[in-house]
Amino acid sequence: MSEMSFEEMLEQSLKTIRTGEVVEGTVIDVKEDEIILNIGYKSDGIITRNEYTNTPNVDLTTVVSVGDTMEVKVLKVNDGEGQVLLTYKRLAAEKGSKRLEEAFNNNEVLKAKVDKVLDGGLSIVVDEARVFIPASLVSDSYEKNLAKYAGEEIEFVISEFNPKKRRIIGDRKQLLVAKKSELQKELFEKIKVGDVVEGTVKNVTDFGAFIDLGGADGLLHISEMSWGRVENPKKVFKVGDTVKVLIKEISGDKIALSLKFADTNPWLHAAEKYAVGTIVKGKAARMTDFGAFVELEAGVDALLHVSQISKEHVEKPADVLKVNQEITAKVVDFNAEEKKISLSIKALDEDSEEASDNAEEGTEE
Repeated sequence: MSEMSFEEMLEQSLKTIRTGEVVEGTVIDVKEDEIILNIGYKSDGIITRNEYTNTPNVDLTTVVSVGDTMEVKVLKVNDGEGQVLLTYKRLAAEKGSKRLEEAFNNNEVLKAKVDKVLDGGLSIVVDEARVFIPASLVSDSYEKNLAKYAGEEIEFVISEFNPKKRRIIGDRKQLLVAKKSELQKELFEKIKVGDVVEGTVKNVTDFGAFIDLGGADGLLHISEMSWGRVENPKKVFKVGDTVKVLIKEISGDKIALSLKFADTNPWLHAAEKYAVGTIVKGKAARMTDFGAFVELEAGVDALLHVSQISKEHVEKPADVLKVNQEITAKVVDFNAEEKKISLSIKALDEDSEEASDNAEEGTEE
């Protein structure tokens, strides 16, 4: 029986490998663009940069060190130069795909960083397996600009898993909807009409502002923004403002809000301030054919009837008065129940004339 040569004994001691086989190796050298592994075979294994990661231009010396052990997959037993071509990322992607399949079957919530922002959605890599979240499933409301999600870590579930078609779809929207529903339930359980709550302005329109109360939005209508008049809500509020509001009404899932707090109602002390006979100053707020409405303070208007503007005949208030003109007049009627105040410039002028006449009579005597 002939003795085996050293080379024959060494080769016999080394394992055999096949394309597609998963093997474990030890890193014996690292360059910027390739990793060399001892895989217990007669030839060393090579992992190129492209077979390590999908991240472009990564310096492999910053992510792998000599002595590290790695599990890899054989792509070619002989790459033409006597070396074994290996892949790390494809094996990782297979493991990642299996991980995503398990998450899909179990409806598991995953958390990962957004890898790329695309025209139609977000791309996320989980263990080298790629997940796509369409724009319609990114949020529970329309997102005009997805760029803000770049590099952000977000939570999502896998709503569709079809690796054969390379279709793995993520869904963030359903998590937000579920969370919002839970918060909404908690909110409606603790709030009631008359409560004062704090919220954040979410949107401002011509007719009012929507306030996020933490679980549901409430509408602060333009008519409830002040005891006085508000011409344009956008001049009063901006998105992101924090406001304290009064819950005026709850109807189903709709919440009506107000900033008209009872203790700030200007009519509380109006009877004393605007008693009949009081001389007041105000600003002409609006004109009608029958008179001018004068704003005495925010929330308190008085009517200056056309017949009370002057001793002379006035056809229309707009003929002698202008909006925003300051007006001094006498209170001639006050009705607390109907919140009505009547003014007269004519009566004030008559008082002045009477006082003047009395003064003249006194001088003559």
